[in-house]
Amino acid sequence: MARILLIGGHGKVALLLEPLLVAAGHHVTAVVRNPAHEADVAATGATPLVADVASFDLDQLTSLVSGNDIVIWSAGAGGGSAERTYAVDRDAAIRSIDAAAAARVPRYLMVSYFGAGPDHGIDPSDSFYAYAESKAAADAHLRASALDWTILAPSSLTLDPPTGRIDVTADTSRSVARADVAAVIAASIDEPATIRRSVRFNTGDVPIAEALQTLPVASA
Repeated sequence: MARILLIGGHGKVALLLEPLLVAAGHHVTAVVRNPAHEADVAATGATPLVADVASFDLDQLTSLVSGNDIVIWSAGAGGGSAERTYAVDRDAAIRSIDAAAAARVPRYLMVSYFGAGPDHGIDPSDSFYAYAESKAAADAHLRASALDWTILAPSSLTLDPPTGRIDVTADTSRSVARADVAAVIAASIDEPATIRRSVRFNTGDVPIAEALQTLPVASA
């Protein structure tokens, strides 16, 4: 059993992930910003914790993550102003990585997106630009860390039923069910092949566990 801190505990993927982690025997603390979301999180079996990570400095985040074996970042500003996007998706994410290192939390999983990176190709006039820039910066910071990191980069998210199968070899983003994203995160925790790897994936034909065990060199 691992002690897991899930940041962004009320997201659509997170609410699907939490019962999977609890069922696997992990102790899950799910961080939410809004106290009104505590009941939804508690219903999954996870323990809700109210905290606004965007307002936490490094010392506060270090205290927050301390004592856990794994940090999962599944938070996001959810659109809105570019200022808040940078504050949450870039700055707070980067501080959480530094906090995990400072607290000697060995494992860190970042939920990103398929096209993330410095060559994301989003025009600065596009409302998505701040998010793309933020994820590129946070992902790069995680890769440069000494943590046992995994960056999970699903394609366009859907509410389709889970298939239990993914494609980690595609160069083009298509789509994937949120429930399958949750399953990929859960499966990645104990899969050594995902450590210090970036995993881009769509819905596919390969069972999730098998796909993660046989990641292509191109995804590193």
